[in-house]
Amino acid sequence: MATARSIVLDLLVKTAEKGAYSNIVLDSALEKNALSSRDKGFATVLFYGVLERRMTLDYIIRAYSKTEFDKLQVVAVQLLRMGLYQLLYMDSVPDNAAVNETVKLASQKQKGFINAILRSFQRDGMKIDYGELSGDAKLSVEYSCPKWLVKMWCNRFGEEKTVNILKSTFGRPPLFVKVNTLRCDADTLIEEFKKDGISARKNKLLSDCVEVDRIGGIEACRAYRAGLFHVQDISSQICCKIVKPVMGETVLDMCAAPGGKSFSIAEAMGNKGKLYSFDLYDGKISMLRDGAKRLGISIITADVNDASVYNENMPMADRVLCDVVCSGLGVIRRKPEIKYKPKTALEEIPPIQKQILKTASRYVKVGGTLIYSTCTLNFDENEAVVEDFLKNHPEFEPEALNLPKECGLEGPMATFLPCCQDTDGFFIAKLRKKL
Repeated sequence: MATARSIVLDLLVKTAEKGAYSNIVLDSALEKNALSSRDKGFATVLFYGVLERRMTLDYIIRAYSKTEFDKLQVVAVQLLRMGLYQLLYMDSVPDNAAVNETVKLASQKQKGFINAILRSFQRDGMKIDYGELSGDAKLSVEYSCPKWLVKMWCNRFGEEKTVNILKSTFGRPPLFVKVNTLRCDADTLIEEFKKDGISARKNKLLSDCVEVDRIGGIEACRAYRAGLFHVQDISSQICCKIVKPVMGETVLDMCAAPGGKSFSIAEAMGNKGKLYSFDLYDGKISMLRDGAKRLGISIITADVNDASVYNENMPMADRVLCDVVCSGLGVIRRKPEIKYKPKTALEEIPPIQKQILKTASRYVKVGGTLIYSTCTLNFDENEAVVEDFLKNHPEFEPEALNLPKECGLEGPMATFLPCCQDTDGFFIAKLRKKL
């Protein structure tokens, strides 16, 4: 019978070998295996924890292993990461249990090697020796983040804010849901959550946003089945407020999947008007349609479309939202594996973003608005893309976002940070087509 630790080991090996998304493989594994609520919680903390602290854990392994790191077997590396993480970061696990239970999962050939490293680290007081590391290099190891990314953020936000961003990438992030205002209000939703033993509270910034403490098995929740809400981070909800949709208008959501922004926009329109939602893949469009049906939304026309290629059949719109493909550096706390992508992967993205924004602008009516957003914290994907667009499209001008004062952000472009606004890292820009 599979245990919490054996399941985590299997998931870590799969993630390392196949590059699967952490949230998808974990949800699937927990659904298939009959674990207690306590064991599911343990597996979740250990799985995400190892991913989040991977570089720190590997730094320790390199210091204690006589075998070169690159020559270690994948399973051995994952077991050492699991054992070290429990020793360092899981106070609820006794040290001997952390070692013994990890060694149990090893093959007969690996048991001695893994036991020796974990015991040696334990005898040394379980302290990380950073040696002569300093500056970006020390922050990289300490917060398990590639040095190039630490340097980029330090140059952009300063070291103090960067450290706070790095700290925010650890642990489970807050869970926000958007109230389906077509069917209920925040107070009603909170009362419905109580019936399933779920604690929730109103958000201070948005009246139709609720923060939920625990909601495991979301599809089993009665409020979910009744279509009273959808899951959506507060930064994304704020983005939809900035779109400022009006009843009876025509709105385009160019990169809509999985559908959260389309749902929020449709609700703000009172389910009256025309909302066209697009994505590259048919499977995602099917999910979007199912979500709209569950929420009782009928104004969404969802279809497959390449946002980077002009479609002459597309209607002109009052408002066009481009929540474009990006590197995802703003959602590391939800998908920690994102931070380990090579720097070169980022270089391929801005040209695609520029093309999508350029194409989308052709659908905007005179006097209409164009919203550009990403869930990343990278100047080249954010401000640089907007500035390049404005330089080449004088028919558009920046327009103030008019965010709530509590956000502490002003102007036509804004970057939300997990450490400042307690949101995902998010960028929004608002442009208007001149009359």
